[in-house]
Amino acid sequence: MTTTASSVETAAARPHGWMSTLLLVLAGGLQALSLAWPWARGQGDGWLSLAGGYGRPMWWLQILSLAVLVHALLGARTAGRAAGRAWLFGLAWLAATFWWLFISMHTYGGLAAPLAVAAVLALAGFLGCYYAVAAWCFKHLVQVPAALSTLVFAALWTLAELARGWLWTGFPWGAGGYAHVEGPLAVLPRWIGVYGTGFVASWAAAWLALLVWRAQTRSAVLKSGPALVCALALGLAWGGLWWSRDSAVAAPGQQTGMSVELLQGNIPQDEKFEMGSGVVVALRWYAQQLHDARAQLVVAPETAIPLLPQQLPEGYLDFVRAPFVAKDSRRAALVGLPLGNWDQGFTNTVEGWLPGQDRPYQYDKHHLVPFGEFIPPMFRWFTELMNIPLGDFNRGALGQPSMNWAGERLSPNICYEDLFGEELAAHFGHAATAPTVLVNLSNIGWFGDSVAIDQHLSISRMRTLEFERPMLRATNTGATVVIDHRGQLVKALAPFERAVLQGRVQGREGLTPYARWVHALGLTPLTLLCLVLCALAWRPSKRPGKA
Repeated sequence: MTTTASSVETAAARPHGWMSTLLLVLAGGLQALSLAWPWARGQGDGWLSLAGGYGRPMWWLQILSLAVLVHALLGARTAGRAAGRAWLFGLAWLAATFWWLFISMHTYGGLAAPLAVAAVLALAGFLGCYYAVAAWCFKHLVQVPAALSTLVFAALWTLAELARGWLWTGFPWGAGGYAHVEGPLAVLPRWIGVYGTGFVASWAAAWLALLVWRAQTRSAVLKSGPALVCALALGLAWGGLWWSRDSAVAAPGQQTGMSVELLQGNIPQDEKFEMGSGVVVALRWYAQQLHDARAQLVVAPETAIPLLPQQLPEGYLDFVRAPFVAKDSRRAALVGLPLGNWDQGFTNTVEGWLPGQDRPYQYDKHHLVPFGEFIPPMFRWFTELMNIPLGDFNRGALGQPSMNWAGERLSPNICYEDLFGEELAAHFGHAATAPTVLVNLSNIGWFGDSVAIDQHLSISRMRTLEFERPMLRATNTGATVVIDHRGQLVKALAPFERAVLQGRVQGREGLTPYARWVHALGLTPLTLLCLVLCALAWRPSKRPGKA
């Protein structure tokens, strides 16, 4: 009996039965953990945790867990099996990433637990289809595992990530690139952003899987010079990127920085919009902190004032604004509150209160949350199953102007808007008008004491790396922090404390390469690059009778 080389390779590298399934589920779960270690509370600043007790990302775990999937794809006999394995990996990865949606739907929304679990799994399964399609294409394009196959995998995986971040309003939460706000690839976001960084990480994972594959099948691990040349070129490129880091971004004229106070009210989510409890506590506490603040800039989180102006006690807004809008004031504030009425619609808004200005600065949230701030077509039946204050908000314009104060240009974003770096890039068209400081105002209390807080912190850190701008984060329950332009935590409050974070922030000017090309062209260049790499691997099948 004769055995082909390909069958030997497949048999040697292919896991069997339930062990294969278990391994892929485990690898998917580890991919989720790579974004932020979820058991960091109370550990302080250490190997697995950051200042304030937030979970640290693990870049190496992201690459290793993805390599497990690539190895499984190399051993798949058919494109269908490859797609199934990638879908299973994606299901485990994404369900373990945003399992906390269960808390918002069940604990706060009153949705029956089985239905809430089913909803999380359905969302993860749907989004996992992007990766299944990528694996199916990979198996069709790659006949013999080789150096080009690693690039093809990276290209297809990145296309799947791009699709997840764009289609159906986009939900790229947990994309692989976010695990690399620390580690050797953290030099890349200023050039190629989170998706480009994810491309390089998936390329590394594919190389690792290919080397293991060749070792298992008794091939030469490095069969020829090209692999060594590629490794050397990557090393030199990485060194050059590290050397040139920060070169395009200079500090603004004000060298001392601006004093800031970030307010964290820690209003329990189940009471936040209750008139007899959370609303009263929020109005009193935030009014007191705003009145007592002495920093140049005070930031209160998303919906810190939880009522529309016309619903507030008479004179309340005038009282809290007064210390900031007085002509001789040396303070300014950014405060989250809803605005609007039933006739004109409502907005999730940040108001800016500046000395001598009767008309507040206003930023209206642009990228709304499905089900929370708008109801997708054909899904009203689902929202009616939950007891959550939902609404159809009006969408703010893209690229709204910054607020100028104390020599800085402050650009607010609300909640998960900082998940969309390509949208924030709309502010970075010209160096003279680009923001010098990013400000995120959030309320993630909907997701309880979960890793959602830690994951969102990694997302914010990625934005600071892409644009090389510091970010101030004022949140209801955490993470309230000051992040510098290198993605490092300068100061942080522990989550679920009612407290005020005092610090300083130094703005930055100039434009990173990422800011320039994404502002001008969006993510089109990266998409085209991935498509070209796939085209290079495509070989048309020969029909019978053709030479």
